[in-house]
Amino acid sequence: MSVDIHLNSRGDDDGLEPDRRQLEAFKGSAKEKWGKLTDDDLNVIEGRREQLEGKLQQRYGFAKDQVRKDVDDWFTTLR
Repeated sequence: MSVDIHLNSRGDDDGLEPDRRQLEAFKGSAKEKWGKLTDDDLNVIEGRREQLEGKLQQRYGFAKDQVRKDVDDWFTTLR
């Protein structure tokens, strides 16, 4: 299951706005769930699952399997 959130790259502002709102919601929700993630972490992650999982492992010391399960569970609450 792909859960990455990427900015639309069409180049026009109208096309980018919904994706920016979605990305900001993603960042806010991630920060609420995992308070050890910094704003800089979230800017690097930019909605990419692999980056999120890596930062969670780094900040919390979670095992890869645990991080994957936690992220899966979290993503189901975003929909």
